[in-house]
Amino acid sequence: MALFRKKKTIRINPLPIHEIEQKKASIPEDMVKNCPNCKRILINNQIAEERVCYHCGEHLHFPAKDRIDWLVDKGSFETWDEGLSTSNEMNFPGYTKKISQAQQLTGLNEAVVTGKASLNGLPFCLGIMDSQFIMASMGTVVGEKITNLFERAYELGLPVIMFIASGGARMQEGILSLMQMAKVSQAVSKHQQAGLFYCAILTNPTMGGVTASFAMQGDITLAEPRAKIGFAGKRVIEQTIRAALPDDFQSAESLLENGYIDEIVPRTEQKEKLDLLLKIHSK
Repeated sequence: MALFRKKKTIRINPLPIHEIEQKKASIPEDMVKNCPNCKRILINNQIAEERVCYHCGEHLHFPAKDRIDWLVDKGSFETWDEGLSTSNEMNFPGYTKKISQAQQLTGLNEAVVTGKASLNGLPFCLGIMDSQFIMASMGTVVGEKITNLFERAYELGLPVIMFIASGGARMQEGILSLMQMAKVSQAVSKHQQAGLFYCAILTNPTMGGVTASFAMQGDITLAEPRAKIGFAGKRVIEQTIRAALPDDFQSAESLLENGYIDEIVPRTEQKEKLDLLLKIHSK
């Protein structure tokens, strides 16, 4: 009987292109995003507080203010140097506008937030760099705020935890930006010589002069999975040495294998790890 059974034909009428575009446009921009690693769609209100892709585990951008709320005891954060503002000392074209746009985008005054807080009742000084603010590049105000962070931590006898992300020195400020490397490093050294603890957490990306200074001065240096960490970019190095570099070059996993960092800690484990380190090293 199967020979005489009529086959059903299912016809799919594709939507016109303009209707597809209208449907896409009807989805609010703040509702979904694409994971930068697996490229799959993420619904914002389904992303965990730690800002990790629920498909592949990729660590997404974590705004500084959100990271503070997630990490520290509620109501314990006391912000420092919020009134410091960047000026265009070199008269670099378009720099003032770029700063203004970054401030509107992030709600921050500059690329780093510093202050004092507590985690499970343990006091410490905290610095968090936000890569959405001109790639968290290090200018004079960023350098001043981080220097003040370590100097105040020294005066208070408190440990420092720094979440670091940066594209390097801020080219719009020229030599004034490069000077911050030595300035911050001296403040870190003074803090450490007093027997105080400094934990550096390297996030994606940590590059340039920041890596060549305080990012690698931690007593304990942690990193987030797959974070890109290095000085010069991969393409620049390949063009210089005229040789191809491995795919995992400058990854946190490669740095751990070669002894440059102490441990890779996913965000879901960071609170517990930092709590343990503070208990061990707090005076």
